[in-house]
Amino acid sequence: MLETIFHSNPMDEKYIQVEYTDTVLLEKKKMKVKDIGQKTCELSHFFFEYATGFQIPTAYVKKDDKTILKFVNHKPFPFYVKILNRADKRIAKIFGLKEHSELKLPVFEFHYGEGKDTLITESHLISFDLCNSEDMKIILRISSKVNAVLKSFFDRRNEILSEFSCTFGKFEEKICLAGDFSPFGLKIFPKEENKKWIDPEKMSTAAEIKKYTEFLHNIVSPK
Repeated sequence: MLETIFHSNPMDEKYIQVEYTDTVLLEKKKMKVKDIGQKTCELSHFFFEYATGFQIPTAYVKKDDKTILKFVNHKPFPFYVKILNRADKRIAKIFGLKEHSELKLPVFEFHYGEGKDTLITESHLISFDLCNSEDMKIILRISSKVNAVLKSFFDRRNEILSEFSCTFGKFEEKICLAGDFSPFGLKIFPKEENKKWIDPEKMSTAAEIKKYTEFLHNIVSPK
C-alpha cells in the first residue's frame, strides 16, 4: 500500500488534495520506492481522465502538482471492490481452476479493512450500515463499466487486466469513483514475454515494486 497525505483548505471546503508519497507499506514493513509517488499520481491522473471520457462519474478534478491530485470533498465508502477477470489463488482452489485462467464473467468482491482476511459480502455491508442496497447497485454498475473500459484499454496494448481494486465515495448524494490507480490495485499481465514486467503478486522488495510501477507507467506514457 502506498502512503498518501490528505490536504484540506478551510477556505475552500468543496475540495481536497491527495499527495502521493514514496513510502510503501508492505506486510507491515515500510520502505522507500523512488518516484513511485509521482508515477502513481500520473497513472491516476491518466486513468481518471480516461474514465471521465466514458462518462464514468469520478471524484477527480485535476492534477495540481507532480505528486498531488485534486478531488471534490467526497465521503468515501469504508470498503473497496476487487474486480477479478482471472482466477486468483483462492478462486482457483475453490473451483478447481488453474490459477490465472480467464473467467467467463468478472467476479466482484467486497473487501473491508486491511490484512489478508478482508473479504466480506453484500449482507455484511448492509447489516453494518456501511452501504444501502440502492447504492450497492450503483457501485456494482460503475465497477462493471470501469472494468469493461480498462479491459479494452489494456487489451489493445497487448496486456491483460487480471485484477483491479477500486474505491467509491459520495458527493452531493451522487456516487463516484475515487481512490487511485496504483501499482497495488492494478494487476496487469503481458500477453507476450516482457522482460520489463514483474509479477505484481510477487513484489516484495523496493526494486521489484519500482520495476512494476515503471512497467505500468510506460503503458500510459507518450512514446
